Amino acid sequence: MLAPVENLAMPRTAAFFDLDKTVIAKSSTLTFGKSFYQGGLINRRAVLRTAYAQFVYLLGGADHDQMERMREYLSALSRGWDVQQVKEIVAETIHDLIDPIIYDEAASLIEEHHLAGRDVVIVSTSGAEVVEPIGDMIGADRVVATRMVVEDGRFTGDIEYYAYGPAKAEAIRELAGSEGYDLARCYAYSDSATDVPMLEAVGHPHAVNPDRALRKEALARGWPVLSFSRPVRLKQRIHSLPMPSRPALAVTAAVGAAAAAAGLVWYNSRRRARLGPFRPF
Repeated sequence: MLAPVENLAMPRTAAFFDLDKTVIAKSSTLTFGKSFYQGGLINRRAVLRTAYAQFVYLLGGADHDQMERMREYLSALSRGWDVQQVKEIVAETIHDLIDPIIYDEAASLIEEHHLAGRDVVIVSTSGAEVVEPIGDMIGADRVVATRMVVEDGRFTGDIEYYAYGPAKAEAIRELAGSEGYDLARCYAYSDSATDVPMLEAVGHPHAVNPDRALRKEALARGWPVLSFSRPVRLKQRIHSLPMPSRPALAVTAAVGAAAAAAGLVWYNSRRRARLGPFRPF
């Protein structure tokens, strides 16, 4: 159960979401493998390797060693890529690739946090060129993501900022300082034990579809464990929102009519008091 709507006099708060397997059902970076191949950025062998990496990731997540190997591989793979071309490929394919794998449960939580007056921040190890447009799609207020070094419009293969592990927690604390968030009243969501530092940084941590290590940690600490299992397109999700029942609509109409009648009686009584009793000509 989420806390009530924020009082404007209270410090600001936020909900921090990991992206992969927390908001979306797959790895955001690996999902674009086929699109990067079609755009001429990678060869067929790299496509097969990214597909296999996606399969392994979906089966059991990724521990620290696996994340390091993936980081080294993707950094080397992206060396020399034209940054603008990457952005264009992501923009052209994001709705086909990412929209269908957004968890309905995550989208609902994001809406609830916004309604409660909290900012929503995506904190992801994936690259900013992928994470930022996904953040826009799901309505995030801010994004923290890995940034690659760029020279002459191309990736060098080096990493400028790696949003991983303790670095995520540090980014959250920096945001809290600049935005005035009260971390004790903030929320965080992740699927991976590598994000324990991020979860520890807030007062309301949640494990979402946790890997084995995070599940064990969450149970030991009494953190809520959530299961997200319904990927759905955002448009379909909007169309599938429950409509009020006929009795509910009837009650609403009756209440509205009663309110209007009461208002008319109040207005007439005030008018008579101000103008005196009505006299015909």
